[in-house]
Amino acid sequence: MNKIAGLFIVISSFMAAQQNMSLLDCEEAFQKNNLQLLAEQYNINMADADILQSKIWELPQLSGQINAYNPQDKKVFDAGHSKGAQVTQLIYMGGKKKNEIAFAKSNKELAQIQFSQLLVELKTQLHTTYYNLYYQKLKLENTNKQLGYMKELLNAYKIQSAKGNVSLKDEVRLQSIVIQLNNDKVEINKTILEVEQTLKVLTGVTDDIEPQLSDSEATEILALQPFGDEEELKKKALENNADYLYNLKLIDNSKLFAQWQKSLNVPDLNLGAGWDQNGGTFKNEVNLMVGIPLPLWKSNKGNVEKAGFAIQQNQKNAEYQKLNLETKVQSAFRTWKTQYDQFSEIKATDLNNMDLVYNGMLKNFRSGNVSLIEFTDFMESYRQTALQIYDMKNDIIQSAEQLNQLVQTKIFY
Repeated sequence: MNKIAGLFIVISSFMAAQQNMSLLDCEEAFQKNNLQLLAEQYNINMADADILQSKIWELPQLSGQINAYNPQDKKVFDAGHSKGAQVTQLIYMGGKKKNEIAFAKSNKELAQIQFSQLLVELKTQLHTTYYNLYYQKLKLENTNKQLGYMKELLNAYKIQSAKGNVSLKDEVRLQSIVIQLNNDKVEINKTILEVEQTLKVLTGVTDDIEPQLSDSEATEILALQPFGDEEELKKKALENNADYLYNLKLIDNSKLFAQWQKSLNVPDLNLGAGWDQNGGTFKNEVNLMVGIPLPLWKSNKGNVEKAGFAIQQNQKNAEYQKLNLETKVQSAFRTWKTQYDQFSEIKATDLNNMDLVYNGMLKNFRSGNVSLIEFTDFMESYRQTALQIYDMKNDIIQSAEQLNQLVQTKIFY
């Protein structure tokens, strides 16, 4: 009784370690738990802090003096007869503060665009990983089905071979197919483990995720096509791709930085008031204090030139990113189109016929209507074709997701 209860607990814990999740469920977990996304959010918070800091002025300075030695009365620290105090404040000139604040706000906009780009990249990775897991599970299911039948057949042939009823050559022929199927299973399981690990990191869900996607839903997804042609997709990408928009924004950002650096060449004003008990022309006199550096040369000339070069550099980078984005969209669209057209040539009836022929071959081989050579040749062909079809379906979705990532407008399902 204890063994049965223990076995039940083990089975229950194994089942509990799996979660059936739709893609929407995974997206919700991703938004809530993804550590990369949460960490990137702090860059926006830090940019807000920089804006706050840019608005803060220098503190006013208070200074004072007292008499150290009175030579007339020969007194040390004669504070009763001679003392004074001054208060000064640095006044920024040339729009320095306004330019610094504008530059800080631009940095926040860059941080927000970077966050958007990371969100798109990780979400694309989530989608591709989810669909990859779905198709790998189908490949494993199909391979296990073939492997189960071939192992039974091989065991039967081993018994008959030992009795001398069938040749060892026939047993080895079956054994080679079983070995190939086992190798397929090992590779598929390896891929599943890698994909599951990636999915756990993306969603923050520690249990194994079982894709909740029906065959009809998967078929419907494959049937949908991206809207528009190649040129329209390029246009949408240039309007929406966060990576490209970041480079455009970087030009504006560098111009604001250059403007700020130019304003630093304008001398600032020190304004203050001072009181002196006996040291001035009058007793207890109050004086207005004004100080300004002599602009004999531009103290920030080097930084201004550097900022100008940064503008030119960012302009060239933006031109490169534009060309790079357009060529990526072109390549991704053509890749998708080739894969989609190739798969479209395979009709639903063709796929159904494959299963019909497979089941027919099994039945006829059991009945002795098909030779072992014909049967093993068919099984090897079926094994390869079944895997290829799942890979073709998966590749179409992977390519479409790449297009989604580049264009960043929903063009696929």
